[in-house]
Amino acid sequence: MRTRPRASRPRTLKARSHVWVRWLHTYTSMISLLVVLFFALTGITLNHPDWAFGGSEVRREVMGTLPKGWISAGKVDWLTVAEELRAQHGLRGRAGETRIDGTEASISFLGPGYSADTYIDTATGNYHTTVLAQGGVAVLNDLHKGRDTGRAWKWLIDVSGGILTLVAVTGIGILLYLKKTRAQALMVMGVASLIVLVLGWRALG
Repeated sequence: MRTRPRASRPRTLKARSHVWVRWLHTYTSMISLLVVLFFALTGITLNHPDWAFGGSEVRREVMGTLPKGWISAGKVDWLTVAEELRAQHGLRGRAGETRIDGTEASISFLGPGYSADTYIDTATGNYHTTVLAQGGVAVLNDLHKGRDTGRAWKWLIDVSGGILTLVAVTGIGILLYLKKTRAQALMVMGVASLIVLVLGWRALG
């Protein structure tokens, strides 16, 4: 006479939560590998701005005259100005920081590792632009800081920060389930956290 197989016992809440924590940690870690690599490397270059490699910069000066209609009754058509400057000199980056003050107007183009500052004579439309394009390291550093990068990149930084936070939290969660190494691991984490706090306190002066 055949015996019926025993029904599998339902998993406890602890077992189910362990599975979910491991699943979240595994896949968020996979997603964040390149993010961690990028911010780790650019964190080092930010800490060493004197490093020469990839740090060359190109500076150039351009001049010209804006077409008629760029200013009317003391109001500047900044869109026309920006499009004209882009078309004539290949300027890139986000156009902003506009200003008009009596006989002079100005507009800047900003991007990671890049700036172009234009000063315009409001009476004649003559302008002078200084373009500064920094090296690859400066571009990466600005991307790390989210400087002059636009909304899409800033949004990416926020999402990356959230994912890395989830990786850290789920990693700690997995650690709490490891009975054999839990005490030692928590001790190491506590000591490391204390060292970071002490160094941070000393850095504040």
